Amino acid sequence: MSETKQDFGKVAVLMGGISGERDVSLNSGKGVLAALRARGVDAHAFDPAAEPLDALKAFDRVFIALHGGYGEDGAIQGALEIMGIPYTGPGVMASAIGMDKFRTKLIWQAVGLPVPAYEMLDETSDFADVEKRLGLPLFVKPAREGSSIGVFMVTETGTLKNAFLAAREHGSLIMAEKGVMGGEYTVAVLDGETLPIVRIEPATAFYDYEAKYLRDDTRYTCPADLPAAKTAEIQAGALKAFQALGGTGWGRVDFLMDDAGRHYFLEVNTAPGMTTHSLVPMSARQAGLSFEALCLKILAGARLG
Repeated sequence: MSETKQDFGKVAVLMGGISGERDVSLNSGKGVLAALRARGVDAHAFDPAAEPLDALKAFDRVFIALHGGYGEDGAIQGALEIMGIPYTGPGVMASAIGMDKFRTKLIWQAVGLPVPAYEMLDETSDFADVEKRLGLPLFVKPAREGSSIGVFMVTETGTLKNAFLAAREHGSLIMAEKGVMGGEYTVAVLDGETLPIVRIEPATAFYDYEAKYLRDDTRYTCPADLPAAKTAEIQAGALKAFQALGGTGWGRVDFLMDDAGRHYFLEVNTAPGMTTHSLVPMSARQAGLSFEALCLKILAGARLG
């Protein structure tokens, strides 16, 4: 990596924000900030919830460590485009679509990628019929949230409506998704290439917020214990999934496996976590890239458009 402090100029690390993932974002941002400073970068913390966005005009580029609404949904990306400040990660369109699990699935289906069976829910839905069509277990989730916020697992007949009402507290667009229970995995994408696959084995019923950020008994295997041919197939599919949304720079594509060994793409993260529990740094280490080197490489890819 040849970039130096002079090449990058003054860098803002965006963290915090106003979404439900604020705490996670602060942890990500602090880690990124320390890593960049350790490599001599003139990096500064910037919390959009506490400072006016106009103050970003004093910076030469931005590392986006925001998660969720107004940080990962194209909003901050659009503001940076208007101000002409290069930023990390995908652009406005890919960020906006990637934050919307429903529209992400529509695009993936259109390009022939496998996704779990799902249905959108509202107050008029026949919840009993949805349970029958999708089968149990199934998951209910807000389509525009991340970090498993507002996700509920339905395992008992007749409880889907209650799960819908609970999920609706976290957003207005709610989906029910067939439970695919053969394993949870993720693939990191960095500069047009995929990194080693990570398998996730939570001690909880599924990979919820607690398992992601608060527990130490979630098991991770990297590289995942998949056959070489299957690994190559999934990595190619993940790159296609990322690029189908217009994804550039870096991101993460999550997928599930069923008991028969079939995979289903679940969602994309256009500003993945960078905490001690996060998956992209784990995968990067397996590929020989330290956390500091990873942060520097992501920053080097900051761009407009």
